[in-house]
Amino acid sequence: MDILKTFLLTFIPLFVAIDAPGILPLYISFIEGIPHTERKHIARQSVITAFLVAISFLLLGNVIFYLLGINLEDFMIAGGILLLILSISDILRVKEREIEMSDTLGVVPIGTPLLAGPATLTTVIILSGTHGYPIVIFSLFLNLLIAWIILDKADFVIKIMGIYGIKAFAKVMALLLSAIAISLIKRGLIKILGVS
Repeated sequence: MDILKTFLLTFIPLFVAIDAPGILPLYISFIEGIPHTERKHIARQSVITAFLVAISFLLLGNVIFYLLGINLEDFMIAGGILLLILSISDILRVKEREIEMSDTLGVVPIGTPLLAGPATLTTVIILSGTHGYPIVIFSLFLNLLIAWIILDKADFVIKIMGIYGIKAFAKVMALLLSAIAISLIKRGLIKILGVS
């Protein structure tokens, strides 16, 4: 039961941070007119890039923190503030992000910063500090597997949920992310102040 609870405590924040359904309208606009086989390659490339970026940040992040004298509580507060700003920005954004097309579309901008952006990287580091590496890596892998399925079947998902349904879902995810951000800031302050 404890393992399931820990899994959910890592899986849900990462699902919210990655927000694969939320980037679908943007993804669809990128791949419009691209052949089906190339679309599959872009989806696969995006997820592999996001995984490698997140794992690299996870493994090197704590080393960098040690060298800079930053502890987990500091990062929880700073990361929570960053997540809060990102979530508010997502909630209030009316206009879609303007990103230039490139040959490495799956790497940049879809792999990073859309899938493995500041929210994902911050969440990965904070969760690893509180729940350990194995469960966080497993949750990250499962979330990116879901992201790959969503991107690979983008046309079908859009047909089922509709563009406005996807946008509404993205706003709800951003709201949840803001709640997670507040929780991180609160826990960081409690640890620093030593309040029980």
